[in-house]
Amino acid sequence: MKYISRLFVIASLAAVFTGCMKEEDSIPLQDTRPDVPVTVANATDFRPGPAVRTSKAAGGAISITLEIPANSGRTIKEITKVVASTSYAAVQNSTAAYNAAPIAGNGRTVTFNTTLAEFFVKNPTITPNPPTSNANLPRAFYFLVTLDNGQQLIPYAVNVLVLD
Repeated sequence: MKYISRLFVIASLAAVFTGCMKEEDSIPLQDTRPDVPVTVANATDFRPGPAVRTSKAAGGAISITLEIPANSGRTIKEITKVVASTSYAAVQNSTAAYNAAPIAGNGRTVTFNTTLAEFFVKNPTITPNPPTSNANLPRAFYFLVTLDNGQQLIPYAVNVLVLD
């Protein structure tokens, strides 16, 4: 009987130790972060992601500057696609882009420019137009950024805070 109970304990311990091995290729609960992070250099708020501001009184110009770190060893080739949406899926899957052509990068930065007027022309179903003051536009901007080595990155969505 002692022999059977010891064998059972050893078999149980072997099962526990082999069952607890970490699988390196499959880590579903961890963030996957790119080797080269993309930040919004001119973000003024974090709501909770980066946000830039525009003013209706000043004409509604929207400027978003994306930047990668100097020590990354990479440069930004272009913003390949811009989408105004409520979901990342649009930039990953949609063929309809906000920009007609890629926007060329300038070393470690690239700047996307638009206006409130252009935003509403390209998103005619969004109301109210003009937008509510002191609130985010109802759709955020999503970017597909291509680096000089062909690597493509999708940074955090960028919100636009509309001021008077």
